[in-house]
Amino acid sequence: MIKSKNEPFETVYHKHHSMVLQMCLGFVKGDKDIANDLSQEIFISVWDNLDKFRGSSSYKTWIYRITVNTCLQYIKKDKKKNTFPISEIENKTAIEETERTKDDYVPELYKAIGQLKKLDRLIIMMVLENQDYDSISEVIGIKPTNVRVKIHRIKKRLETILKNNKNE
Repeated sequence: MIKSKNEPFETVYHKHHSMVLQMCLGFVKGDKDIANDLSQEIFISVWDNLDKFRGSSSYKTWIYRITVNTCLQYIKKDKKKNTFPISEIENKTAIEETERTKDDYVPELYKAIGQLKKLDRLIIMMVLENQDYDSISEVIGIKPTNVRVKIHRIKKRLETILKNNKNE
């Protein structure tokens, strides 16, 4: 009897869902609803194409590519509509700056990531997923040494964006 593709799909889904969701959040500037919709769309694509997976790369790399392509298509389509929603950071004036927790900075970080170029967003989201230079290199198509330099520049750019946003 032929084994159902449900079992491998469930394994792939559970193993990679958080990575996909985090990548989507970065592309849509922290909008959880859109990120969840994109994540669902991505896993529908994974399900539809699971039997076509050749194994020439890891599932993770394959799913990264699907995620990036889906998010880029969304951004491209949404720019044509010119209605791209920008998540606003909650005004937390009641909380002292020194009392803020790490989680309080997450929306600000996603907003800053959303201001980066598409490729830079992808790279920094992979860094946040603890991907090594070789994995990032494989997905992006540049040498690992170039990845290191790009990451350094992206971090500097994020620092500048966060400082500018804080001063507004």
